[in-house]
Amino acid sequence: MSVFDQTASSLTKASDLLVAALEAEGVEYVFAVPGEENLDVLESLRTSKIELVLTRHEQGAAFMAATYGRLTGKAGVCMATLGPGATNFATPAAYAHLGGMPLVMVTGQKPIKKSKQGQFQIIDVVGLFDPICKMSKQIVHGNTIPSLIREAFRVAQEERPGAVLLELPEDIAAEDTTEPVLQPHPRYYAVAGDTVLNEAAEMIRSAKMPLLLLGAGANRKHARSALSQFVNDTQIPFFDTQMGKGVVDERSDLFLGTAALSDGDYLHCAIERADLIINVGHDVVEKPPFFMKEGGTKVIHVNYKAAQVDQVYFPQVEVVGDLAQSIERLGKKLDGPLEFDRSYFERVKQETDMHISAGADDPRFPVIPQRFVADTRKVMRDCDIIALDNGIYKIWYARNYQAYQPNTVLLDNALATMGAGLPSAMMAAKLYPDRRVMAICGDGGFMMNSQEVETAVRLGLNLVVTVLNDSSYGMIRWKQSHAGFEDWGLGFKNPDFVQYASSYGATGHRVERTEDLVSTFEQAFAAGGVHLIDVPVDYSENQRVLIDELAEKVCLI
Repeated sequence: MSVFDQTASSLTKASDLLVAALEAEGVEYVFAVPGEENLDVLESLRTSKIELVLTRHEQGAAFMAATYGRLTGKAGVCMATLGPGATNFATPAAYAHLGGMPLVMVTGQKPIKKSKQGQFQIIDVVGLFDPICKMSKQIVHGNTIPSLIREAFRVAQEERPGAVLLELPEDIAAEDTTEPVLQPHPRYYAVAGDTVLNEAAEMIRSAKMPLLLLGAGANRKHARSALSQFVNDTQIPFFDTQMGKGVVDERSDLFLGTAALSDGDYLHCAIERADLIINVGHDVVEKPPFFMKEGGTKVIHVNYKAAQVDQVYFPQVEVVGDLAQSIERLGKKLDGPLEFDRSYFERVKQETDMHISAGADDPRFPVIPQRFVADTRKVMRDCDIIALDNGIYKIWYARNYQAYQPNTVLLDNALATMGAGLPSAMMAAKLYPDRRVMAICGDGGFMMNSQEVETAVRLGLNLVVTVLNDSSYGMIRWKQSHAGFEDWGLGFKNPDFVQYASSYGATGHRVERTEDLVSTFEQAFAAGGVHLIDVPVDYSENQRVLIDELAEKVCLI
């Protein structure tokens, strides 16, 4: 039963009204590290149908909430206290803001009507979060709660999604209110008109070598069916960005690869040869997979919003409106497969596939990236989810790991923050208990929020956490070497990860032979519960494969 049962003339405590408004929005979870300024809200949540998920750090709470938004399209909700509790939300807020994830953060504050504690713990939280949120406001009266909650969810979820912060002072949370909850309603996007669709269709029909690009926005609104049908009907080859992986099944013969690198990869041979790119779900926060130039390749922009034009992105046609409906209607106007020479794209695909498959069975130990990516793909089924933290392995997974369904590769190519991989995987495991979920973290990123292993165990999650162990900040170490600097200042010592996992009630494993990697994964998934797998890795292949080989690559004529 709801905490809130208001009649027309009744008085309702503001914290009860807040929780009732969250219930009306369909909120399932509040992820939190509460403080004394949140105690009224905590008490209101106690009798609510909303589940409180207590985490060990505010970052863990907000990363989980942001991932909930990413996976469901509904805003995730997290709560923290004032001061240091609120500031710990800053990185996840930026993560959601750049990553296009709907997130509502509720923070506490000292009383604003009468305070006897001076400036103790008080900073301008609303002002601090304003640059990294779509909306940041303080609640100054209980009667404004229903409208502010409704607006917060609308703003957070509306394209382009992002973060919202509401600050609730403790005296406002405790006061009586009289306002009713505002009920949410469906939000429908406009549909692109026939004039622009006809123009886009004509441009596609006139192209000699068109390519389809799937970006982060296409992974947000369940456009898979329309885009898969478009690819099948038109037979236009496609590629994707890191955050667009899996929108269309990457096992397709028409899939040319993922733009994991900014340029210089085999895929970029096809991009350079194309005379038209149909750019679906383009998001400027990702590293550009191509650069436009005057008189060069033409671009059709298909998205919910108009293009954000800059020096390297100025599309000639913009199809603005509901993405799935736009693609569906555009496909009908093209009416069947396009006739053009695909032989060059086919050759690029062959070269790409050969390059990516090399090393997949390499027996060396410590494990090289090609092998641990290939072995991960062997144990994960079509719908299973990997959640990557940030490090050099993210590039290897983006290039080498084929995604078969949307949002089955959770990576951050926007803020690219360390420490998000484990909480993101925890959220996926909680939402989808019947899927295999694996967090893949470097040892540096894992230790930034490793305390959340306790949360995962307490929640009873089935989760495998793979820690790629090279005892250093490997990505920066690689960049350091590539820049010609001495190997210095980036190494550290790790705990015994097997004992560390055991101390939290999880099960630890240490891979000591490369051939044991798959069997260790399978054993962990079969047993259920939380498992941490320590995998020693050798990143010496970074230079040879990602730098030297690609530098020698010659695009096919």
